Amino acid sequence: MARRPEVFVRELAPEEAQRLVQISRRSRDRVRLRRAGIVLASFQGRTVADIAVMFAASQGRVREVIHAFNESGFAALDPKWSGGRPSRIGPQAREQICRTARSAPSALGLPFTTWSLAKLVGYLAERTRITVSTETVRRILAQAGISWQATKTWKHSRDPEFSAKKDRILALYDHPPTDGRVVCVDEFGPLNLQPRPGRGWYPATRPARRRATYTRTAGVRHMFAALDLNTGQMFYRFRDRKRWPQFLDFCKQLRRRFPAGKIYLVCDNYGSHGKTEVTDWCTGHDIELVYTPTNASWLNWIESEFTAIRYFTLDGSDYPSHTAQETAIAGYLRWRNKRAQPKRHFATNSKIRRPDYLPNVA
Repeated sequence: MARRPEVFVRELAPEEAQRLVQISRRSRDRVRLRRAGIVLASFQGRTVADIAVMFAASQGRVREVIHAFNESGFAALDPKWSGGRPSRIGPQAREQICRTARSAPSALGLPFTTWSLAKLVGYLAERTRITVSTETVRRILAQAGISWQATKTWKHSRDPEFSAKKDRILALYDHPPTDGRVVCVDEFGPLNLQPRPGRGWYPATRPARRRATYTRTAGVRHMFAALDLNTGQMFYRFRDRKRWPQFLDFCKQLRRRFPAGKIYLVCDNYGSHGKTEVTDWCTGHDIELVYTPTNASWLNWIESEFTAIRYFTLDGSDYPSHTAQETAIAGYLRWRNKRAQPKRHFATNSKIRRPDYLPNVA
């Protein structure tokens, strides 16, 4: 068998040779560096066989690099990614997988209400003849933006005055009145004594443990809280009950705290808030009760503050007494009030501000 003729790189200009040297020394791309080294070795007069041994490559591969450089110049040094082999799961199969995952198993005649990846893979193989692994299904769903999420609930607000009440509250938030201040009030609780689950940073597989509880004999407490939008500070009182006398007493405390100007008190439709004794006293002391629509307590700005209180003072806790629990909540609120800022820009980009918004979420 005749020996194949030697292949050498074309004649290089001095600046081209210098550029090859720089690439072989400084390039961080291993493919580009290796190809530049092959071309530079050929320029130095080394044979294809010598270069193949030097770079642990086949002689055919060395010839390809040299021929490509002779034809395309330095562009031949850049890696050309082919993207790997074509996917065997086509667009139609991917759409079928996503459509099946979004469907309820019971609606497809299966005796369960929730998918697992294994059950989904089994169903696809049996009913649609799509044979894939659980990892492939997981990747396809992730690429389609489908993730494993908890089911949530919603309540439809059937308040006939929904739009008027919503617009009234948003107007108070967006344009605070000059003749007084806007204060959001609500009750937080009931606060009982129990170990609560929470999250924290712990060594792997060794999370913190909390005792189990079956009987709770210490009773419950309730916290009345108010959020002053002008300062962003919160005020509170703990009580054994949350009926109208306690709510009226809290309103009196707010009036003493803010003796001048009108108070616009945003609150929900809990029965105590609309008690005659409460409304009559508020009317006589320049307090306007601004009610949220039915099943729309999310319009009350204080609700988000309750979420933070629950997260930072109750989650992961197991208080021995109501005194200890209330001390912890009070300490957090003092810390929070020192850093409080005026409340502005409520749900600025939310769909609730659209004129055609439908009250279907609460």
